[in-house]
Amino acid sequence: MIEQDTIKLLRECDAGIKMGVSSIDDVLSMARDVGFRTLLKECKDEHAKLQSEIEELLTEYGDEGKDPNPMAKGMSWFKTNVKLGLNDSDKTIASLMTDGCNMGVKSLNRYLNQYEAAEEKVKDITKRLINLEEKLTVDIRDYL
Repeated sequence: MIEQDTIKLLRECDAGIKMGVSSIDDVLSMARDVGFRTLLKECKDEHAKLQSEIEELLTEYGDEGKDPNPMAKGMSWFKTNVKLGLNDSDKTIASLMTDGCNMGVKSLNRYLNQYEAAEEKVKDITKRLINLEEKLTVDIRDYL
């Protein structure tokens, strides 16, 4: 059960990071304020570091990881493009990113509770990812 929960939690973190990086990539070039772009880039870089840790652990367990749900990814892309098509301001980008981070935090906490038998090092990675998402929402409040 421990190994099964560990792999499942790693997969969810993998999918969450891929979704987060994709979302940042979707808006990064549109951010006008240099400070805002810097915050987004730094968050993306931190996601990449966690992604490396997750990939290493998944390899140890002989698992390939998980891609984000195609429906969720498509809906996110659609929402982003519609909202930015109407108003491509930093305020809109910050709002979209805040919504995405909040959804990620909610999902990751649910998975953390669901896969409670997962190894502590994987729970720690999940908590670090949650903290990263929460930190971004705080850091970009000035742009809302």
